[in-house]
Amino acid sequence: QVVLTESGGGSVQAGGSLRLACASSHLLYNPDCMGWFRQVSGEEREAVAVISKDGTTDSADSRKGRFTISKDKPKNILYLQMNNLTPEDSAMYYCAAAGRTPCTVQARNKYGMDVWGKGTLVNVSA
Repeated sequence: QVVLTESGGGSVQAGGSLRLACASSHLLYNPDCMGWFRQVSGEEREAVAVISKDGTTDSADSRKGRFTISKDKPKNILYLQMNNLTPEDSAMYYCAAAGRTPCTVQARNKYGMDVWGKGTLVNVSA
């Protein structure tokens, strides 16, 4: 099975930015749907943004305008650009993939994903 590895997390002050990256163990891996999820201890994991095989994106309403998901196709790397961060954004962020559609935040929250990375921690201080 393909292995997903996240990087780019860390500690930043409110208003700062981070760029998370997710690398696949297989360079040509191109599933129907990939996305970024977040989870705070004691709460359910939830989708932040997803991107389909053809490049169509969907994101949680609370993140639109601040978070942007994208793919570097030649390198097969998934990114999440996070701008204007707030303490409420602090969480463990996971990269995930699914060989199914639809590729929307709502659908993936409901039906889940097939492959998960181990996560990268984001901490935003006031």
